[in-house]
Amino acid sequence: MEHSSPARFHAAQEATAAPPLVWLVATPPAAELFVSVVIPAKDEAENLPLALAALAAQTDLQNRPLSTRSYEIIVLANNCHDQTAAVARAFARLHPQLNLHVATITLPPAQAHVGGARRLLMDEACHRLETVGQPLGLIASTDADTQVSKTWLAAMTAEAAAGAEAIGGRILTTPSVSLKSAVRRYHLRDASYQLLRAQLEHLLDPDAVDPWPHHHQHFGASLALTARAYRRVGGLPAVSFLEDEALVRALRRHDISVRHSPQVRVFTSDRQDGRVAVGLSWQLRVWATMSAEQHEPLVESGSYLFALWQARQALRTHWQASRTSMPAAIGNHGFSNELASTLHVPVVGLIKAFYRVSTFGELWEWVQTQQHKTMRWTHRWPLVPLSQARTELRQLIGQLGG
Repeated sequence: MEHSSPARFHAAQEATAAPPLVWLVATPPAAELFVSVVIPAKDEAENLPLALAALAAQTDLQNRPLSTRSYEIIVLANNCHDQTAAVARAFARLHPQLNLHVATITLPPAQAHVGGARRLLMDEACHRLETVGQPLGLIASTDADTQVSKTWLAAMTAEAAAGAEAIGGRILTTPSVSLKSAVRRYHLRDASYQLLRAQLEHLLDPDAVDPWPHHHQHFGASLALTARAYRRVGGLPAVSFLEDEALVRALRRHDISVRHSPQVRVFTSDRQDGRVAVGLSWQLRVWATMSAEQHEPLVESGSYLFALWQARQALRTHWQASRTSMPAAIGNHGFSNELASTLHVPVVGLIKAFYRVSTFGELWEWVQTQQHKTMRWTHRWPLVPLSQARTELRQLIGQLGG
């Protein structure tokens, strides 16, 4: 058995050279523009037409055609060896009512990855929204092998209107004959585990911006944020893969919550020959290997997550109190000692962190860094088989009345 989650790559991620600032689209944005959809596409001539067709068929929540003046699509064909750009331009000619812009670029090897391409696109989208005076307009990301639901844009816009500055959409896979039933079972069991995690987290440390019901996904195939939030976090982090996860960590560091909306949905390919080093295709290959070897994935246990989120809620309560009476709240050494003991972090470091950081997200990131250094949490609550973790989570949720 082994830890099969891409999360184990987060700490090892190193920043790469940021792509040069290049404006990809010469055509000015429409004055009514509110959503700029970005699609990185490398050798995606086969899949791209279906992705674009789904975006061309968008409706509002009452099933009426969505005005194509309110959104645009920017496709970046980078380092392609096929006809990706030509296919996209042919689609644009067949759908002249659609604001579809196609750019091509050959990035140097150090930047020729999905993180570099998506950053160029998001920078472009942010600039265009700001040009028309829409700081609360949405930069919406999807992938070339993904078909968005017909109300994807409308549901996303509704979440933004309700106050969300970042939205993660539900990502479902389109079944194919190539995906073996055993791998699909691993996929479904993992999805069940992730949703149980999300429910337990909500019960222990709820987020007003992300009310229940919600899901657990915030990935590049279905992710949006306002231009204002994008600027606030400094843009998409310059990493070669898991750039979506890195962006969400940056949002949380700035106390910008992600709304995991069940109404925002896409359907993505379940291919195992993906275009990125670590992602869904990589995960499917890992599960295929585990299935062949009859291994079960190892994941974080229910008891670990219960303790972690209970501790985070206590820390959040102390943080909120400290914002109104900093010296008195932090000077309560009895409480600080108890909290540091619960978190397994040094009390002096915790007190200093309260004075040093400006957001709760920064404070929690510091705590997690300290926990990772000491390994006390992982020693006390080691990873467990997926089936055991699911059972634990169901029991805990039942005990909490969920």
